[in-house]
Amino acid sequence: MLRLTDIKLPLDHGPQALQAAILKKLKLPAEQVVEWHVFKRAHDARSRSAILYIYTVDVTLKDESRAPRDSRPTPDMAYKPVATAPASFQRPLVIGAGPCGLFAALILAQSGFRPIILERGKVVRERTKDTWGLWRKSVLNPESNVQFGEGGAGTFSDGKLYSQIKDPRHLGRKVLDEFVAAGAPAEILTEAHPHIGTFRLVTMVESMRDTIEKLGGEYRFQSKVADLLLDDDHRLRGVRLESGEEIESRHVVLALGHSARDTFEMLHDRGVAIEAKPFSIGFRIEHPQGMVDKARFGRSIPQLGAADYKLVHHAKNGRSVYSFCMCPGGTVVAATSEAGCVATNGMSQYSRNERNANAGIVVGITPEVDYPGHPLAGIALQRQWEAAAFVAGGGTYAAPAQLVGDFIAARPSTALGEVVPSYRPGVTPTDLASCLPDYAIDAIRDALPAFGKQIRGFDRADAVLTGVETRTSSPIRIKRGEDYQSPNTQGLYPAGEGAGFAGGILSAAVDGIKVAEAVAKSIAGV
Repeated sequence: MLRLTDIKLPLDHGPQALQAAILKKLKLPAEQVVEWHVFKRAHDARSRSAILYIYTVDVTLKDESRAPRDSRPTPDMAYKPVATAPASFQRPLVIGAGPCGLFAALILAQSGFRPIILERGKVVRERTKDTWGLWRKSVLNPESNVQFGEGGAGTFSDGKLYSQIKDPRHLGRKVLDEFVAAGAPAEILTEAHPHIGTFRLVTMVESMRDTIEKLGGEYRFQSKVADLLLDDDHRLRGVRLESGEEIESRHVVLALGHSARDTFEMLHDRGVAIEAKPFSIGFRIEHPQGMVDKARFGRSIPQLGAADYKLVHHAKNGRSVYSFCMCPGGTVVAATSEAGCVATNGMSQYSRNERNANAGIVVGITPEVDYPGHPLAGIALQRQWEAAAFVAGGGTYAAPAQLVGDFIAARPSTALGEVVPSYRPGVTPTDLASCLPDYAIDAIRDALPAFGKQIRGFDRADAVLTGVETRTSSPIRIKRGEDYQSPNTQGLYPAGEGAGFAGGILSAAVDGIKVAEAVAKSIAGV
């Protein structure tokens, strides 16, 4: 097959237009084409008066010698297992059932290794009920919430399935194929920026659990790992659960989420190699989705759905400010996992049809400058500002909020405008200056008017800022070597977003595959 790129057509093109464009690019008659299918479809909205679809298409010809000189063969994207389980082996453990742990477990199960999955939270539907308990009743379950439970933090997000990671082995395609097999719409294979949404993710996670169990995998929910079992030479031999149960294994995939703070502390206490890493802090911002559509496309365009954006600004104080995890037609959600703290995130359903667009507006911070001296200092910083947000919101898990106009003018908000905040259990108008360090406040104040020049209305006076966004990524990195093992705790395989090696559903899932392959090869001796 041949891969043809950069085929451009208007949004309203007819059913035969793409085939005609393919033949034009090939400079061949229709009888020379055996078959073709769309590999990817994106859109180009740089000219709002002439928004175009851009297609990448795979084509099979009767006579490959007639292919254009500038064409290239379609790469082989089929996933190939790296090892199969021997006749006798000790079962590997996977700690965490988020995207990384899910795909680590799936690959191990598909290769015959019958993994045991240990998840501190609950099955996804019970977890969903507990999460709604916080959103509707201000009741937090510290072990079952947006951060903890089957599916991980990605379950309550926009369900974005794209990434900027380098992927020469096309492992991302394996992830998408498995998601489709689990019930995701087939269009995620062809759309350039696919997403699923929370409700669909719930059923997909259940389907993948069923697949893993049928292949011999074993799930243990509400099974929090409290300690590592180590030999005298610091080699891992298993884990101890909070219940006191000990499970022996020489191969443990550590697929923690970025909010497993107590587990990070345990790992540090046990001498596992950990270092602080950069992350970002800020607020969620909300605008009417129609305003964003008009700014990006000139109007609402059903074929393209709700418009998104990506913004970056270098503030006068030297800080970088950028939009993070933009959720078109979505909601701002309560994402804390600790009592006495408020943390926010964004979420969209597949339809993306809620009234507001939201995104994190965040400031990059580094351990060298902002939290030096200890590998876990970033966690302390997160807690400090989440606790400040809890107080500013009134101490009820309501979030502190401020109108953009008031924020820029450095005056407290006392009421809201036309933009209705979506955060539940509710917001308290106040002054957000008490909820982040001064350098972050100054940088965001500098950035908002600049963003207003890129997206008209972005700095409108009644847009709503909600605090705080502190869990953009893990504040630590659990070190690992080229063999994916901890350099000083043999048998421990740090993986995914919590370990500092991914950011988002797709990259976390891909990292889970890589780590599972390393485990499989180690057990199989290949």
